[in-house]
Amino acid sequence: MNHQLPPPRVTAVDVLYLDFDGVLHPHDVWLNAQGIPYVRWPRGHRLFEHAPALAGLLKPYPRLRIVLSTTWVRRFGYRRAVEYLPPALQKRCVGATWHHSMLPYRFDYVTRGEQVLDDVGRRHPTKWLAVDDDTEGWGAAESSHLVATDPTEGLPHAATYQRLSEALERFWSGV
Repeated sequence: MNHQLPPPRVTAVDVLYLDFDGVLHPHDVWLNAQGIPYVRWPRGHRLFEHAPALAGLLKPYPRLRIVLSTTWVRRFGYRRAVEYLPPALQKRCVGATWHHSMLPYRFDYVTRGEQVLDDVGRRHPTKWLAVDDDTEGWGAAESSHLVATDPTEGLPHAATYQRLSEALERFWSGV
């Protein structure tokens, strides 16, 4: 991608790369006529309904920081995207894979895995993990850093929740 970007403000920290759609709520999110996002399908779900579960999972890892790897940052801006999260997750946010200095077409046409790996190369996290429903662009070596979610069920899917819990323990035991 664009390697002429300014360096991230926060580097060399433990990072969780976090997608929103398909993780914190179902993937099928649309904008209404006023530009306000909502979950279209399955009915009965609401935005960020699984964020408290993630906050609970992260509680034993106080040094872990969040880098947003979601299209919400490109659409709404970093600050507004962070504001959608509950306070327990907001205070952990230190950046995003999207930066306003990036060339949009170069960012939009690479896989989520490539976006995250590019940020890993810029940010140099001490340890990192990604939770995302988009599994494209992850190399074999990096796939151990990805906890893939079901796009409809997201985080609360029993197997996903267990995989994320185990991955957090594996990467940050003793932290």
